[in-house]
Amino acid sequence: MTDQPSVSLRDLLLDRLRHSGLAPQVQELLRELVPDEPARRSGGRAGPVQLRSITAAGWRGIGPRTTLELPPGPGLIVVAGPNGSGKSSFAEAAETALTGRNSRWDGRRATDWQKGWRNLHSPDVTPEVRVELAVGERGEAVTVRRTWLGAKVDEARTQVEGSDGSERKLEEVVDADALDLARPFLPYSELGSMINGTLGGLHDAFFKLLGLELLAEFDGRVKDTASECEQTIKHADALTAQLLDALGALDDPRAREAALALSGAKRDLGRVRALLESRTPAAEAELARLRQHASLTGPDLAEVGGAVARLREAAAGAEEARYGSAEEARRLARLLEAAVEHQRRSRGTDCPVCGAENRLDRAWAEQARAEVERLQTEAVGAEAARQEVAVAVRAVHDLVQPVPVWLRGENSRLTAVWQEWAQCRDVTHPRELADRVERAVAALDDACRQVREEAAGRLAEHDGAWQPFAVQLADWLGAEEAAEAARERRKHARKARTWLRPIIDELRDERLRPFARRSQEVWQKLCEHSSVTLGSVTLAGTPGRGKVELDVSVDDMSAPAYSVMSQGELHSLALSLFLPRATHADSPFGFLVIDDPVQSMDPEKVEGLARVLDACAKDRQVVVFTHDTRLQQAVAHLGIKATVLRVSRQTDSVVDVETLTDPVDQALAEARAVSLDPNLPQDVADHVLPAMCRVAVEAACLETARRRLRDEQGLGLRAVEERVEHLERTKSYVSLALLGDEQQHARAAVERICPGGWTLIETFNSGAHTPLPTVDDRKDLVRRTKALAAAIRSSAGDQSAGGVR
Repeated sequence: MTDQPSVSLRDLLLDRLRHSGLAPQVQELLRELVPDEPARRSGGRAGPVQLRSITAAGWRGIGPRTTLELPPGPGLIVVAGPNGSGKSSFAEAAETALTGRNSRWDGRRATDWQKGWRNLHSPDVTPEVRVELAVGERGEAVTVRRTWLGAKVDEARTQVEGSDGSERKLEEVVDADALDLARPFLPYSELGSMINGTLGGLHDAFFKLLGLELLAEFDGRVKDTASECEQTIKHADALTAQLLDALGALDDPRAREAALALSGAKRDLGRVRALLESRTPAAEAELARLRQHASLTGPDLAEVGGAVARLREAAAGAEEARYGSAEEARRLARLLEAAVEHQRRSRGTDCPVCGAENRLDRAWAEQARAEVERLQTEAVGAEAARQEVAVAVRAVHDLVQPVPVWLRGENSRLTAVWQEWAQCRDVTHPRELADRVERAVAALDDACRQVREEAAGRLAEHDGAWQPFAVQLADWLGAEEAAEAARERRKHARKARTWLRPIIDELRDERLRPFARRSQEVWQKLCEHSSVTLGSVTLAGTPGRGKVELDVSVDDMSAPAYSVMSQGELHSLALSLFLPRATHADSPFGFLVIDDPVQSMDPEKVEGLARVLDACAKDRQVVVFTHDTRLQQAVAHLGIKATVLRVSRQTDSVVDVETLTDPVDQALAEARAVSLDPNLPQDVADHVLPAMCRVAVEAACLETARRRLRDEQGLGLRAVEERVEHLERTKSYVSLALLGDEQQHARAAVERICPGGWTLIETFNSGAHTPLPTVDDRKDLVRRTKALAAAIRSSAGDQSAGGVR
């Protein structure tokens, strides 16, 4: 996949704008609205990510813990097994471990998922899915494990562990945005549901992958600007209609003047302003004064009452605590302390003041110390009461505000009453202050109420019925001024959007073109012989309201994709759209996991699928799960290198995984092991070993025959398999492989490529008539078989891959 262009969309837009020829005002509006370029995605937190292994335990169709080991690096991996073998459970385990969700069950009934996610045969096994990843250029081993701690599917914990055992965070290893935008998982369920008529999710994903959010945001800003202008204009028009109806019912020359100003083809704002400003300065001053009086507020009665109550309470507390005696108590305490100290030092008992004898004894000292403590306590209490009174007085003073500035010049009862209220700040005695404040605040509140009522009445009389219209005209004037500016801005916004829409479509299609081309390439490989042609792939609309448009034709006639395509073609289309997205250059995932893509495909499409997967596997690890043997046959038929893993399921959900090796090498290895057994009975060696060697030669013949029929005779997979499935004798296998015709005699061809080979083939058929009495004889038979198989495989060219490795 080609990297995105280095020039940002914003720079491209601004460059097009400079050469647009639009009016300066329109260009200025567009420059004002073009968004900043969003930060480009990093393409992954820790670099390329590949799969090392997938492990599951107690999960779906897998009971005891089983691991699917995957060869590292790019390459095609086919995980084969019959339905119910547990292979799809591995695919779901990898997706769930990395994403925390299973797309196969998204949208299905929760009860089905709740019942089916845990393996029923292993109730004692803690459910777990795990993937071991190779992360970064150095392939650091990182394990992502998801373990279920409860009975519900969402009661799980994800742990990420580095190669050194250190705990890691998942977001440090796998980019969550990349998982969403270039998700490397394609389950069979999504293969079927991906084609839903609009492909809205795919549309939005492509928008983000290509960095097209800026285009959508830009278009939205211009559209919103035009809409905002429209709303402003509609609001002014509605006010005009309402005001004209109301003015028509008022018998006032000013109303008629205003109606004329609002009724013209172009509304006369200057005329309305002059009408509103026609009052004399004196009238305006009087009106302003009345408004001030009408909104006059005095002290808060509740707040003042509370402060006065607290003041009275503090005053009462101070009186009870002998308010003002704190200094006297402290003085007496100091005097007694001095007497006690004198008695302690002189050790005498006579009073130094009155001369009384034996008065200052121990009992006196104890009584004096007790009195000192009492006096000190009394002093502290008196001081606290005094402080509380001071705080309460200050709180009341803070509520007493001076006469407002605008009232000071008036000679009115309100001003006099407010001055009496303000003079309360000069009173410091608590009880006097409380009494004065209560009287003054009541008088001031009453005076304020009277002034407000009088001013409100006079305002209501002012200008009579005209005043409300004057207020409405002032509101209308502001709305119409905004509408005038909006009409001009709307005109520019409409021109801007007319210019912008084709530019956006052009840039969007330009960015999408590599994806569309890749989709067409995939489709052509998958549906080479189909009458259905996939043309352009385009995006229409914006995120959340967009769709992917597919140009589909049948025999050069346009047709709706979903009505003319078979199920196999729909699956091919889904793959054509999935692969360009999943193999995007910014994707950090060096792997793809595709589950059961072969279903509903005819043999030609299966061959096309094998070619497509082989192409993806050149630079990615492609893991394909399938129960259909035709994909393996196509891989062998096309000579594609692939690792084939077979999954089988035993009783109680015990799942086994084995690697299928080259069939020729496997047969030779088994024959070699038998030949080296010195204890092998003679009759067993004479019958079994030739048969095993025959299997190796026939496997080499099948591989060569398939290749010859494909390359030289141009037969497809179905025709090739029909030719080879009826072969019964080894000599027929050899004839088809070397001559392309199972009916011809191939002795000369065999002797040409491997002298003595025909005798060896006859040995396979003679069985016990050709005794193998020693280990050396047996080893020689295997050696000659290996040489013959190699000669047959190389007879059609150096293509000894054998389809698997």
